[in-house]
Amino acid sequence: MEDPVTQDATPNAFHTGSHDLPVSDALGAFMSDRWTPSPLPDLTLADIAPWAAKRRARLSARFPGERLIVPSGVLKVRSNDCDYQFRPQTEFSYLTGGTEPDSVLVLEPVGGTHEARLYVRPRSTRDTGEFFRDRRYGEFWVGRRNTLDETATQLGIDCVHLDRFPDLFRGANVATRVLAGVDPAVDAWVPVRGATDQNREFAGYLSEMRLVKDEWEVAQLQLAVDHTAAGFSDVVRALPQALRHPRGERWIEGVFNLRARAEGNGLGYETIAASGAHACVLHWIRNDGALDADKLLLLDAGVETDTLYTADITRTLPLSGRFSSAQRDVYQLVLDAQQAGIDALRPGASFRDFHLAAMRVIATGLHEWGVLPVSAEESLRPESGLHRRYTLCSSGHMLGMDVHDCAKARAGTYLDGKLEVGHVLTVEPGLYLQPDDETLPPELRGIGVRIEDDLVITEDGARLMSSALPREVDAIETWMGELLG
Repeated sequence: MEDPVTQDATPNAFHTGSHDLPVSDALGAFMSDRWTPSPLPDLTLADIAPWAAKRRARLSARFPGERLIVPSGVLKVRSNDCDYQFRPQTEFSYLTGGTEPDSVLVLEPVGGTHEARLYVRPRSTRDTGEFFRDRRYGEFWVGRRNTLDETATQLGIDCVHLDRFPDLFRGANVATRVLAGVDPAVDAWVPVRGATDQNREFAGYLSEMRLVKDEWEVAQLQLAVDHTAAGFSDVVRALPQALRHPRGERWIEGVFNLRARAEGNGLGYETIAASGAHACVLHWIRNDGALDADKLLLLDAGVETDTLYTADITRTLPLSGRFSSAQRDVYQLVLDAQQAGIDALRPGASFRDFHLAAMRVIATGLHEWGVLPVSAEESLRPESGLHRRYTLCSSGHMLGMDVHDCAKARAGTYLDGKLEVGHVLTVEPGLYLQPDDETLPPELRGIGVRIEDDLVITEDGARLMSSALPREVDAIETWMGELLG
């Protein structure tokens, strides 16, 4: 079979760059001469490296005798010749700590174990022209990459030039699993050597092994939560300016994004800054509305650390600084539901228990308001679920390097599984009372409330990681008053 990238193994045959800057021969020759060596000084092993090595050992033990391939992903075009900022595939960074595009982790079976090898695009040398001609990868255009030795020193993994990746497939066939759908060039080499079901099992295990967070991960998540709490305080301080702007939601979004970029890699997900009835849209990210001091602001946002762990916190705040009577009633019901969910968290509890506990409170409150046309007990039956008209989604999810973490884990391990020490998750019930819902009294229409916190399961229950942000009505009003002066 012909090589899927090129028939001859010339340099830059795999993931070729785009050497598209036209230059004269004279300039090309002049650019290749008289450069001072500039190695990175005092490189040390990254903090993540020993933890990543333990994770690779677990993966190795799960798939003995098989070649395992995990790509970092590729640059993605935003528009024309502009790429999005690169964010590596979660599983790749989890296993390596690496963050460069086009990289590929390979665990090669050797004896009864595996040897880890990282195929990477090294620093642009000064003798190929890539450093100034390649607008996508060149050092003069996008910044310096590490040399192979520098990457090996930082990550503790043997590093090989990316061009050598196709060499893996020129010898005897080896049973191979790949995290598919991440890098088309990698996929082009592997499909004939790995079955779809095997790759699906591989992807599922990579999700499942991330369910229980190690000590280092919990610390990174706490850092993300702390930065996020600071971002929420920034937003409250900025409310007077935001209220004056015709697109105040965008102002709020921008204020939080500044904190995310200043303190970490950026956002863990697109910020939801939803004022008034926009808060009834579960994933409102247009953020193009004005703010009304008589309404609420639902802010759902999270900072992603430089190590790619994200927080996920929601607060619903009165834009005037004080809740109205109707707003307070809705907020208190959601808060009571959230507390019931938090109280249900403990090792050995079913993952679904906290959602069911929260929904019992919601259904009971809706019935007491005269909104729910059946009893809470009847509504909570699987064949009914009428309360879901007002609270459609689930009440939480696992949290980690992805905001909805471990999504490819089997249901029996995650959704239908048991909570364990080291699980990190959100508890986030909400009420979304649509502005055109005639089952609601007029004073409740257009109110959306969600309260979301991040928690880690401990030996005796759960620790509220986001306790720096107030949740209770009076505490929120006091907090906002102090920040606004």
